[in-house]
Amino acid sequence: MKRIVGTVLSVALLASAAFAAKPVKYPTKGITVICPWGAGGGTDAVLRGICKAAEKELGKTITVENKTGGGGAIGHAAIKNAKKDGYTLGMITFELNSLPQQGLIDFTYADYDPLIRVNADAATLTVKADAPYNSVKEFVDYCKKNPGKVSIGNSAPGSVWHIGAGLLADKTGIVVKHVPFEGAAGAVTALAGGHIQAVSVSLAEVKSQLDAGNVKVIGIMDEKRPASYPNIKTFKEQGYDITYYTWRGLALPKGVDPAIKKILVDAFTKAEKDPEFVKMAGNMNLNLAYLNSEDFAKFLKTNYEDVTKTMKSLKLID
Repeated sequence: MKRIVGTVLSVALLASAAFAAKPVKYPTKGITVICPWGAGGGTDAVLRGICKAAEKELGKTITVENKTGGGGAIGHAAIKNAKKDGYTLGMITFELNSLPQQGLIDFTYADYDPLIRVNADAATLTVKADAPYNSVKEFVDYCKKNPGKVSIGNSAPGSVWHIGAGLLADKTGIVVKHVPFEGAAGAVTALAGGHIQAVSVSLAEVKSQLDAGNVKVIGIMDEKRPASYPNIKTFKEQGYDITYYTWRGLALPKGVDPAIKKILVDAFTKAEKDPEFVKMAGNMNLNLAYLNSEDFAKFLKTNYEDVTKTMKSLKLID
C-alpha cells in the first residue's frame, strides 16, 4: 500500500512539475504601459525611452498611455485595476507613497506587483534666468524679505515636488505659495513664461528650458553636482543640509501569472542596460537607479514609511 501511495505521489509531483515548466505564450500582441503623468515630463520621457528599448526584447509594440489627473491618482488606479493578463502595466512613481496618507487614494504600494525600479532623480531649485537671485541663500533671503509673495510650482498637491518644496521651505524658514500643476512640464512652462517664480522639480524636467537659457538652476538637492552641469552647486555646498529625490519604477496589477512577470522583468532589466536608453537617460540627466523585483518591493515599503514621517514633520498630514 505504501508503495502504491508513493508511486501515485511521485506521478503527481512529476505532473505538477511538468505543468509548472510549461512555457507561457507571451506576448502575442501589443502591450500598454500606463503613465500617471502628462507628456513631456520626466516620468513620460523615461518611460517612453525604456519601453522603446524593451520592444527589442519582447518583439511587440509597447504603447505608452498617459492617464493624468488627481495628482497621479487616476493613472495609478488604472494600473492597479488593469486586466491581470500582463498586457497592461504601468510606471509607478513617488506619489504612490504620498497620496494614501492624505486620503486621496484608497490603495498603497502593497496593491501592486513590482517589476523593477528604473531611476531616481534629485530635486532642483530652478528660477527664471533673469531672477534677482543666483544662489539658494539669495533666494532664501529674498523670500524672507517678501513672505508669501514667491510662487513655487510643483506637480500637484502632495506630490513629490510639492513635498520637496515644503521641505525646502521648512528647512530654510521661508513662506511661499505652492502652485500645483498636473505634471512637472506644466510647472516648468509656467516658470519660463514668468507666471511663477520657481519650481522644485528634477534637472531632467528643466533641461530643455535651461539649455535654451530661459531658466537657471541655483541648487540641487543631491549629494554631488550633476556631471553634465558641474557648475550647479548642491544645497549642502551652499550651507543647507537638504537632499531629496523622486523615483520611478514599473509594476503590474496584483494577480498576473508569475511566468509572464518573469518575461517582463527580464525584458525591462535588459532594456535598462540598452546603450541607446542609457545614452538617452544621460543626455536628459535622468539618473538610472535599477533595483530588481525583490529589492524594489523592499524599497517601496521603506520609502512609504520614510515619506509618512516627512509628511508628518511638515504638517502635511496629522
